[in-house]
Amino acid sequence: MTQKSTNTKANRPTHILFHVTGDGENARWNRIGAAWTHRDGNGFNLDLEMIPAKPGRYVVRTARQKEAAQG
Repeated sequence: MTQKSTNTKANRPTHILFHVTGDGENARWNRIGAAWTHRDGNGFNLDLEMIPAKPGRYVVRTARQKEAAQG
């Protein structure tokens, strides 16, 4: 179970997790979860919705307001 910050400002994820395959314009980005920044700024709590069973890379991006609301 992932523990999320109790800080009301941090109830929405600060970052979104993606699994990315391919490069450039051929890259395929699939959302696989969300992340919340630790209060001290030195780490993240992760909430993985899916772990891909295929090669690729994992990317963490700052959440936009719409994405954070979905998290």
